[in-house]
Amino acid sequence: MNLKDIEILKDQYLKEMMRIMNFSEDEFNAIKDTTILKAYKKGTVLLKEGQFSQNTYYIIKGCLISYHIIDGEEKVTSFYTEKETFSPSCIVTKKPIEHYVECIEDCLVSIGTPESEKLMLEKFPRFEKLCRIYSEELLVKQKTAFDHFKIASPEQRYLDFIHKRPDLLQRVPQYHIASYLGLTPQSLSRIRKRLLKNEVNHHKIAI
Repeated sequence: MNLKDIEILKDQYLKEMMRIMNFSEDEFNAIKDTTILKAYKKGTVLLKEGQFSQNTYYIIKGCLISYHIIDGEEKVTSFYTEKETFSPSCIVTKKPIEHYVECIEDCLVSIGTPESEKLMLEKFPRFEKLCRIYSEELLVKQKTAFDHFKIASPEQRYLDFIHKRPDLLQRVPQYHIASYLGLTPQSLSRIRKRLLKNEVNHHKIAI
């Protein structure tokens, strides 16, 4: 990703933020001045288990995954793509993180630091309310999704994944999706074949 591409994506990102948050011109210019963009190559590990970071990452382009390594095996817990934010748990717990965060595509992210956040809150106090509302909405959304995930069958988890994240089907390796769903790649393959067979049979009946 060259500098010209980065500047184009930065401009698109800032205009999108201005539209969503209804920023004033002064607020927009302040955000533009403090925005830190960084490009990462596919395969870059942004954070490792045991590290401590208070930076947040807003994904402008690309895909991140978070995962634990248990008995030498990766257990994927989340995917983050365009217009999504990753905030390490240590921001809240004040303890080192217990997982890894990796770029599985070339990525361009906006990095929020405690220093830039403090500066913005001091200059524009209403940001605190906006950030709190966003955090509360995100927490409710994540809890609802997690509760449903726990009680869903493996097949239903896959169907929900297809419905909610169809973009990832062609972007993410199947073994990552299987890990995220709590399945082996072989089990996911069987579910996909069964669903495809049911779809074919349903089509024949309809004809």
